[in-house]
Amino acid sequence: MPAELTCGIIGCGVIAPAHIQGYQALDGVRVTWVCDLIEEKARQRAAQFGIPHVTTDYHEVLSNVDCISICTDHASHARIAADALKAGAHVLCEKALAATPAGLRMMFAAHERHPQPVFGAVFQHRFDPDIRQLKRLVEEGVFGTILTAGVQVRCLRTNEYYRADQWRGTWDKEGGAVLINQAIHFIDALAWIMGGVQAVQGTHTNLTHNGVIETEDTAVAMLRFHCGALGTIEATCSSNLDWEPTIAIHGTHGAVELRHGRPVKCEFRDAGVAERVREGFAACTRPAPGQSAIKSYYGEGHPAQLADFVDAVRNGRAPFVTARSARHAVEVVFGIYQSHRTHKWVEITWPI
Repeated sequence: MPAELTCGIIGCGVIAPAHIQGYQALDGVRVTWVCDLIEEKARQRAAQFGIPHVTTDYHEVLSNVDCISICTDHASHARIAADALKAGAHVLCEKALAATPAGLRMMFAAHERHPQPVFGAVFQHRFDPDIRQLKRLVEEGVFGTILTAGVQVRCLRTNEYYRADQWRGTWDKEGGAVLINQAIHFIDALAWIMGGVQAVQGTHTNLTHNGVIETEDTAVAMLRFHCGALGTIEATCSSNLDWEPTIAIHGTHGAVELRHGRPVKCEFRDAGVAERVREGFAACTRPAPGQSAIKSYYGEGHPAQLADFVDAVRNGRAPFVTARSARHAVEVVFGIYQSHRTHKWVEITWPI
């Protein structure tokens, strides 16, 4: 591995700065290429962050860097990832991994043929201290028998948001809407905390974006976890609440609800356990906000995930969030869409 690691950013939209800044904060890492189908967008990012090379052809990037971040529309992820793995480039792909089950199969078939490159996927909330704390509590068994676990994602995406990018709100390019874009972050966090989803049944609708998107703006689902607990997903991008994610776990011994990463409920039969749990969450400090070109609701996990990915590349190990693990949440989302069509429970066979 060379002393200096070179990176390319494919896709120069709203998430690209999170990757660029994450790489540029690391010693011995240089972002040398940016790519976008719209050349002016790539040139603007290059000027903004001092990146020397610009192209509209991602193949040019693959032949000139050690690793790439895929920050394009969902539908293009699979082909770019497959080509990058074939070229020997290490890959970090933004969520969702793919817009369709066929896309998932394509990228993972490519990784089976070319297993040497590191293949990671972005679910930055697995790096949040509060999410990790909640997972530790589940693993320690403090909830007793877990009865229910759920996630709510209430946010607002306007018609203007969807009209700004023609791929958004389409089945073939985005693969869905609120479930596969906004809620999937917290679906992944919940599935990871709980050890995976066994089956799902759900439905969705379009309540406020008719004539603008062909996909869902509101969805609900029931879950069966591998541990035996039942769960729920509630998601909407039509809320008056700009951004409100909540994760809740309820067991025979106690309950915790996290909203915006902070506990709004922390109740246990044992007062000593309750105090210990509260102290644990109080110690979950997040980095202070600084100068950043990324949106606040992305959270603070991107820098940690980029650092982990680079360390994985340098040390020839698997990243903390492998693409294989990240696929589970995508399969859950696809399962909800399938359940909506068939009115049946859908088994989730891909492990977390």
